[in-house]
Amino acid sequence: MRIKFLLIVICISLSSCLMKPETVLVSPDEAISLEFSLNEQGKPFYTVFFKNKSIIKESSLGFDFENSKPFLDNFKVIKSSTTAFNETWQMPWGEQLDVVNNYNELRVELQEKSDLKRKLNIVFKVYNDGVGFRYEFPKQDNFSEAFITEENTQFNLTEDYKTFWIPGDWDIYEHLYSTTKLSEIDASVKRNHPSLGQTYIPENAVNTPVTLVGKNGIHLSFHEAALVNYSGMTLKVDTDKLSFKSSLVGSRNTTYKVKRTLPFHTPWRTIQITDNAPDLIQSNLIVNLNEPNKLGDVSWFTPMKYTGVWWEMHLGKSSWDYGMEMVDGKWTDTGKAHGKHGATTENVKRFIDFSAKNNIGGVLVEGWNTGWERWIGFEDREGVFDFVTPYPDYNLDEVTAYAKEKGVEIIMHHETSAATATYEKQQDVAYSLMQKYGMHAVKSGYVGKILPKGEYHHGQYMVNQYNNAAIKAAKYQVAVNAHEPIKATGLRRTYPNIISREGLRGQEFNAWSSDGGNPPEHLPIVAFTRMLAGPIDYTPGIFNIKFDDYKKNNQVNTTLAHQLALYVVIYSPVQMAADLVEHYEANPKPLQFIKDVGVDWSETKVLDGEVGEFVTIARKEHGTGNWFLGSITDENSRVIEIDFSFLDDNQLYEAKIYKDGKNAHWDKNPLDIEFQTIELQRTSKLKFPLAEGGGLAISIKKMN
Repeated sequence: MRIKFLLIVICISLSSCLMKPETVLVSPDEAISLEFSLNEQGKPFYTVFFKNKSIIKESSLGFDFENSKPFLDNFKVIKSSTTAFNETWQMPWGEQLDVVNNYNELRVELQEKSDLKRKLNIVFKVYNDGVGFRYEFPKQDNFSEAFITEENTQFNLTEDYKTFWIPGDWDIYEHLYSTTKLSEIDASVKRNHPSLGQTYIPENAVNTPVTLVGKNGIHLSFHEAALVNYSGMTLKVDTDKLSFKSSLVGSRNTTYKVKRTLPFHTPWRTIQITDNAPDLIQSNLIVNLNEPNKLGDVSWFTPMKYTGVWWEMHLGKSSWDYGMEMVDGKWTDTGKAHGKHGATTENVKRFIDFSAKNNIGGVLVEGWNTGWERWIGFEDREGVFDFVTPYPDYNLDEVTAYAKEKGVEIIMHHETSAATATYEKQQDVAYSLMQKYGMHAVKSGYVGKILPKGEYHHGQYMVNQYNNAAIKAAKYQVAVNAHEPIKATGLRRTYPNIISREGLRGQEFNAWSSDGGNPPEHLPIVAFTRMLAGPIDYTPGIFNIKFDDYKKNNQVNTTLAHQLALYVVIYSPVQMAADLVEHYEANPKPLQFIKDVGVDWSETKVLDGEVGEFVTIARKEHGTGNWFLGSITDENSRVIEIDFSFLDDNQLYEAKIYKDGKNAHWDKNPLDIEFQTIELQRTSKLKFPLAEGGGLAISIKKMN
């Protein structure tokens, strides 16, 4: 492949002529180019072009520090160098097996011309699917510790893009997406969300990934990669100048937002760039910007589907807490007993039996451990939970032995209640308990305001909490699925035991939200926004769409076929069959798709889609070669055409089709579903109608 570096002064546009670029860097396919420049005051800028069109105009780079002069200007270039890199690495689990990591790199070494002559390096990587860059603070005599009060990275756009965004909340990502022009973003409208217990949005900013669609089909998504020992980044919006600027998450306990000892580097700032929506999902920019696997063999973790004691609590059928209190060392009825505890030995065995019968590898058990009576509403939650002591009606030895006998793994649950000191102290003993019982996956939760007081979920303190918990878990062969997490930034490449996370408004909002739940457009947006960051534990598979037996005013706002399609569309190596056992047993035909569908893939093909409207994805199961296809739509019905040319040549396939019925509608008739079995081959092209809020799921297996 021809590698092209333009180390000359080029005026790609009139505006770029105003500052001479020090270097121009071009992607391997030459579609994306990046200029780095210093102006007359020594202020650093970068510019990005896509197919010769300016998409990021001159945008400045720099930092503010506590008790120190900012990195703003007065720089000179002391050295610049370019390199090319091309490799193919393999995911131990993922959306595909082989990942091409091909980029051209520019490293610019800067030094102040006066004062302390401090140094700063900026490294740019340009891929065929976008740009990543980060700051490096090298070891130096006059600068030993950085107290960063703000990072001033600009993204100055050239168009008033259609933007899909959630507010720059410092504590949660559990907001519905808004779709507005960039110039119309107003995060203040999301500050007082009726269903969110804690939230802090200090300015008009958006969280990342934030995805933009231009008039001529250009698609951009801004995010970050390799977030380690640093604060999470939101993007402050200048609606007049059509610009984003990095705004780091802070703390009420310090006047700075990041504290680091030199040498160190920041996370990568990422811009995914495509000329169509499907290629955004196909992009591997985020994982490629992370370091290679540091754990080695992680075959002890097996991607799996799972059921569990979870949805029934959201419906109100059962509870997390035991309903009795410990008095003088004995569990005593103090008038609060309700007899609705979900995590009982008998109930969990029922889930184990169902999972073993239906090709489902795991069972999640929430509410198994003591402490649930006194964590919600309590200011001081330190010491409330422990992670080794079960309630009296849950026999850990009996349950784990029974699961092992049935070939099912128990998935541990750790609700930390955001009491970080308690969890830190107990992690070793908690992970040791899991290791003793052969449990290799834990779902962790961080509900509530962070303790110690003054910290936020997305600040540097908590970034380290989340990452360190996962790194420690790996020592005990434990994989982590974090809820109420820090955003995914591709660290699953470096630490493959970081398997999934929440980090979005999940399925549970359909069960207890007062605002009508997640609308049909929610997941067609999520697929092109949050999912670009990494795997999502969304908990699909709700068959009982309307909850009349439990909550008459709540429901899932999709059709049943849409719920099946989510097993393919929304990627995670752990996929929950979230509904109640009795609802699955009453619907054996749609249950068959959940039994059949894979969770680990060797190939992914995004066949079609538009952000917020619809998406169609086909994935090839690792090991079997079976294909599965999912398609979902928003509140609008549509007809999609599927070209099956991704299948093998000269091969006949049996396709089991699960599609919306003729009268299906997400609200009026969500359970209308049709089943069909046909033969397919590579030359097949078929059209399928999707109902309002509907979907399509197909399992495709080779015929002998």
